[in-house]
Amino acid sequence: METAYLIETVIKIVVILIVFSALAGIGTYFERKVLAFMQRRLGPMNVGPYGMLQFGADAIKLFTKEDIIPTNVVGPIFKIAPVITVATAFIAAAAIPFLPSFTIFGYQVNPIVSDINIGILYILGVMGVGLYGPLLGGMASANKFSLLSAARSAAVFISYEVVTGLSILAPIMLVGSLSLIDFNNYQIENGWIIFSQPVAFLLFWIAAFAETGRTPFHLVANDHEIIDGFGTEYSGMRWGLFYIGEYANMFFLSFVIPLLFLGGFGDGSILGAFALLGKMAFFFFFFLWTRAAWPDVRPDQLMWLCWKVLMPIAVINIIITGVVMMEG
Repeated sequence: METAYLIETVIKIVVILIVFSALAGIGTYFERKVLAFMQRRLGPMNVGPYGMLQFGADAIKLFTKEDIIPTNVVGPIFKIAPVITVATAFIAAAAIPFLPSFTIFGYQVNPIVSDINIGILYILGVMGVGLYGPLLGGMASANKFSLLSAARSAAVFISYEVVTGLSILAPIMLVGSLSLIDFNNYQIENGWIIFSQPVAFLLFWIAAFAETGRTPFHLVANDHEIIDGFGTEYSGMRWGLFYIGEYANMFFLSFVIPLLFLGGFGDGSILGAFALLGKMAFFFFFFLWTRAAWPDVRPDQLMWLCWKVLMPIAVINIIITGVVMMEG
């Protein structure tokens, strides 16, 4: 049994790495198409039918582009920063149940690498470590604008990690567990948590945009700026690793939000599995929709929203939840 468990775990890790690395590339195609549709453009059209092979062309370009290490950068830190970003994104996936358990050839497969009893804390902690990728990348670059972007990204990530942690405390009080499997099972018996904790859901969802650096909180590297933020001096696959990390985080959070608030995969049936994938697709699409429809906010506005609006609301929500539970 130990050998079978080890083989199963290794297979699940390899599948997650391969599938979500590919999804990061495919996600760029869908993002271009969604943005083009919303802004009355065509998007990719020339590479394959309807430009469907564009993500493959992008991958070839990134893998074959010259890996330039600019003069005066701090070499070892400059090289390891992209690896930190993508590694933390995939490490966080270890505690996420992507599908309900199923049986194949008489063997039960659990589509989660490790159902640890502190799964949510583990995911938030590992994703928090991902802050060091852009921070070190900007600090190691010989570019003052990269350094400013790194400092700005650190301020955003640290601030909104507070909101993320506080927003999830109230649902944790209800469930009494930090395991995403327990969250799913709780909602089978008691209904979706979004109905009892709508404020926590909205806070967590808003913070997810800041955690992934997406519009309207895209202050890590604004598209309308001349430079590419902390990644200005990166090229080739090192820059691609930052990109993969961003999209992987989007996919993983698109799984985590339904698991926490929208019933997850329910009773584990095939319908529940497809329902979870549908919810994930909706939240991933919403990441893309906001980029097409919303402008970026200023750094001071983002900090004001975090510390003076979202954090007090999260604390009040925790207090109200505690009082209601005591009275109940």
